[in-house]
Amino acid sequence: MIRIVTAGRLRRMSEATEQARTRAREVQEQADAALSRHLKQVWELTGRAERAEHAAPTAAWDKEVAEAALKVLREETNRLEDSLEAAAEQAAERGEEIRRLCGELETAEQNVPLVLLLHGGEPHSIHRSRQDAYAYAATRGAPVHGWVPSDEHPAAEVAWRSVPFTPDEAVRDFRAVSVSSSEGSEGQA
Repeated sequence: MIRIVTAGRLRRMSEATEQARTRAREVQEQADAALSRHLKQVWELTGRAERAEHAAPTAAWDKEVAEAALKVLREETNRLEDSLEAAAEQAAERGEEIRRLCGELETAEQNVPLVLLLHGGEPHSIHRSRQDAYAYAATRGAPVHGWVPSDEHPAAEVAWRSVPFTPDEAVRDFRAVSVSSSEGSEGQA
């Protein structure tokens, strides 16, 4: 089964990856802040504990409070580190999925057997590859490097447009390949 990945899906996945990276940075900042607070409190609590050891018997209570606070800070730091690790793993998984889908998209684009060249919205010619269609259109006045991804404009409003399609053996006809905006191309004449 061939899976065609649209530019929109790739864009959403890229946005999701960027959100995961942003979340990982936020979690890292929270962990750093918690660690800083933790170290500051440990320093303060250590000083208090040392003073308490030299003070009256009531110092035992201060030490217990300090140890309890230290325990809470360690738990918070561990929780934030776990969150950071989970966010980093999610970002790595999303990045790998995007790379895999980009590879599938490139493979799918290479497997398109025919390209219909439209001129002013009307069928003009059929070519074996997109490069062949571009080269032919260039002989008719279209710029060689002027091809851009298709957009929402009707085909009649665009000088040149390439549309990939494939034979449908079941009906002895042709079927258009579903093309996202990133796969169809337009050229300006």
